[in-house]
Amino acid sequence: MPDAPRIDADEILEGIRGLVEIETPTGDVEGIGRLVTHLEGKFAALGAKVERIPGSGGQGNCLRVRSPWGGEQPGILVLGHMDTVHPKGTLAERPFRIEGDSAFGPGIFDMKSGVYLAFYIFQHFCRLGRETPLPITFLFNSDEEVGSPSSRSHIEAEARKARYALVVEPTSQSGMVTTARIGSARFAIKITGRAAHSSGGHREGRSAIKELARQILVLEDMTDYEREITVNVGIASGGTGVNVVPAEATALVDLRVPSAEIAEAAISNVLGLKPFDPDVTLEVSGGLSRPPYVKSPEIEALFQHTRTLAAEIGFEITDSKSSGGSDANLTAPIVATLDSLGVEGKGAHTDFEQLYISSIEPRARLLFRLFETLS
Repeated sequence: MPDAPRIDADEILEGIRGLVEIETPTGDVEGIGRLVTHLEGKFAALGAKVERIPGSGGQGNCLRVRSPWGGEQPGILVLGHMDTVHPKGTLAERPFRIEGDSAFGPGIFDMKSGVYLAFYIFQHFCRLGRETPLPITFLFNSDEEVGSPSSRSHIEAEARKARYALVVEPTSQSGMVTTARIGSARFAIKITGRAAHSSGGHREGRSAIKELARQILVLEDMTDYEREITVNVGIASGGTGVNVVPAEATALVDLRVPSAEIAEAAISNVLGLKPFDPDVTLEVSGGLSRPPYVKSPEIEALFQHTRTLAAEIGFEITDSKSSGGSDANLTAPIVATLDSLGVEGKGAHTDFEQLYISSIEPRARLLFRLFETLS
């Protein structure tokens, strides 16, 4: 009898390269469509059930894939995103390359590698002629880098049908997986004052920028590092001319919170802002974009199971809480979720983005064992 196929890190890396060389910046509907077609063909060739989910709000399509086994019973949801932050044309400037233990390329770490890793392990089961105890649903979305506005409802719907959610985001820490993440909220502030000449009419004017400046101080003072609350006014603008009392000003605000209870109070505080100047109008819109990902007893049990599997393979994993968000924030309130199951590396979103080639095989074997043992 021929030997059973082994997990081949070189083959995985070549597959990752194929994804990297299809540029998919968020909002590039054509580029993401090409990647969907690429993945669709590879999964369909293995007998999987594939379905394109139309994007909305200017975002590309998502791809949902269901294993040909397991029927409709609750199973494993595997999440990954196809979009990157790198603008089109980056590949020509920084093509895929290998230097020592690192492979470089736009989006290779975050997270073309995780998407291909998930496909490869599914393919590996098919090559072995085996089925996983639970059916597997893969959902690859196109807008994670901007908060998953188009795909959120699909992610949450799939999570409600699953027993487990495995997110193949990468990690920059050796042997680390993620079991908790900070939640985030986004707000837009619009202030309307009264325009006037900056000299003779100054008394009649009502400065929207002055009001915004006072509101920024209030917002920034909501930051409480001890309670893991941060408020950041990231973009502020206003006015039409240096000699005109500004009638309008706007700001975009980012809020990070560690728990649902703290989120509720903090969001209420932002939405409840009142103008200092009674002649100025203040409008605040927005809310929670990613709920906090809190380690529940079910998530702890999933992590302990994963740690046992890793030890059997021959490496140690630890868990951590991340200050960044991912689609795991959307599934964790619904189903036991484990994140950062992709490769190791560094430089996400930078011109030196890279994965560590030596991490491919152990991470692939761990994902294989999770598919094999979760039931």
